[in-house]
Amino acid sequence: MLTDRNGVPFPPVRRLGPDDLRHCGALARDRGWSPEKAKWALMLEVSDVFGVDAPDGGLAGAVVLTRYGPRLASVGMMLVAARHSRRGLGRALMEHLLAEAGDVTVTLVATDLGKPLYDKLGFRTIRRNAVFVGAFRPATVKTAATATRDNSKRRTRPANAAGDVAAILDIDKAAFGADRSHLLTRLPTFAAELRVLETSGRVSGFAAAWRNDTVTVIGPVVAPDGAAARLLITDLAAPVRGPVRLDLDPRRAELPEWAVRHGLELVAVGAVMAYGAQDPPGDPSRLFAPVSVALA
Repeated sequence: MLTDRNGVPFPPVRRLGPDDLRHCGALARDRGWSPEKAKWALMLEVSDVFGVDAPDGGLAGAVVLTRYGPRLASVGMMLVAARHSRRGLGRALMEHLLAEAGDVTVTLVATDLGKPLYDKLGFRTIRRNAVFVGAFRPATVKTAATATRDNSKRRTRPANAAGDVAAILDIDKAAFGADRSHLLTRLPTFAAELRVLETSGRVSGFAAAWRNDTVTVIGPVVAPDGAAARLLITDLAAPVRGPVRLDLDPRRAELPEWAVRHGLELVAVGAVMAYGAQDPPGDPSRLFAPVSVALA
């Protein structure tokens, strides 16, 4: 039985709901994170969020499981309150989550602090995730308003919530390899802007920008190649006042070096890890940025 530092037992892990939003934000602040109210609200809506109540009030810990069909799930926002750290809560939450996930491949992005636990649980590193943040400086702002009218060339435009969703879901499923429709259908209302890439008049990619407290996150970015991804990101990031965040694979030179040239700085690198016998499905060459690392 797990207890706090005063010997008081923690209650069992429970599933959190919308009424726990305030406590989730407080838990994030306790660990020095931004409260990220909008992101927590989305996860409480589309994901399974598990938590342990603290004997002295609030949440002692929480973790998020997001399912993508019958073969894939992701883990995010694994947090334990500082005053309850080193009591075994992190392991208990992760073991509960993995039991709930069942026989699927589970992925996560690990910080240096969390990686030793995930190693012990059987996760393996499959690649790296690099976080770039800064004020985006386009060398030449070529937005949709100035894009060529020749439909044989690529251009981006704002997504039509009614007309483009089916194409977005088809493109994403082919690239991601699993069904993210329960998440992506919320992008038109969750995101500050959702854009599609047109190639010869047909939708061939998409990307979103959304506000996360003081930072604008660009993600997801799904595109046929690096040049298309850069066009989508530019048209989303160029109008933004304030910092922009991009999460990228540092091994793929088509975006990290470009991001630095346009004003973003590398601020952190984490490990993308997987649990289960199979690697994540999909076509990584078309996946340039996640919705967020909590929903990767």
